[in-house]
Amino acid sequence: MQTAAAGLVLAGGRSTRMGRPKAWLEWHGSTLLYRAAAVLARTVDGPVIVVAAPGQELPPLPPNVSVVGDPVEGLGPMQGLAVGLAAVADRAETAFVCSTDMPFLHPAFVRRVLRALPAGTDVALPVARGFRQPLAAGYRTALAGLIKDLLAAGDLRPGMLFKHCEVAQLTDEDLLADTELARRDPTLESVVNVNSPDDYAAARDRLPPEITVECFGALARNGGHRPREVRAATLGAAAAAVGLTLNRHVVAALNGDQVTRDEWLPLVAGDTVAFLSADAGG
Repeated sequence: MQTAAAGLVLAGGRSTRMGRPKAWLEWHGSTLLYRAAAVLARTVDGPVIVVAAPGQELPPLPPNVSVVGDPVEGLGPMQGLAVGLAAVADRAETAFVCSTDMPFLHPAFVRRVLRALPAGTDVALPVARGFRQPLAAGYRTALAGLIKDLLAAGDLRPGMLFKHCEVAQLTDEDLLADTELARRDPTLESVVNVNSPDDYAAARDRLPPEITVECFGALARNGGHRPREVRAATLGAAAAAVGLTLNRHVVAALNGDQVTRDEWLPLVAGDTVAFLSADAGG
């Protein structure tokens, strides 16, 4: 049995209230879908999959993120969930599942939810900010068959699934007992989604997260590599904040390990980015 955790982003949905596809909505230089997929990619140790609706055109995605097409139109998130879980079942035992429109999702939230899937538990279901959050939850990938059977019987609501399996509900207090999550996302904005143009405008107008930037080697100017605090939602924005451009001469290390030049890489509260000169072997 695989023990890795996968990440699934359900990109379908009619976006009726928004009036345009949410996956393509701009988010500080990238898109909502890119951000959701990349947050999962930097957090889980298994595959990351985007589940697309039939005929859905998607914006660019992060490297190593795959797309699985949902062959059935109009059955809602349960259908996308079944398709996504089945697509990763041979490579991961569990999966964190989210929708496209969660711009404040924090890796600490993802990790906390996945830790609530011990042996014998099928679903880790946050009940956060007053609502159940089935599209910010953890699932065992083996549930794909059960969900398919429920869909065949006409049960299209996630609540029907929860009646047929072992569910660990996570209250605000349960979630915030995790010290990292309490420090980085104390009001659980990880579960906030954007359903209307007003929601989107209000979210987009908020200040980006505060992160720490350090520059080393030839990139260190006026004060060496002393850390500085900047606000940036992406790696490219963090570079611009300290007068750099991500190119073949500059490389970044995120939180001391992930080395990248992806200017769209999402940043979250608490991140530390170190910029190094690639020409000097960084």
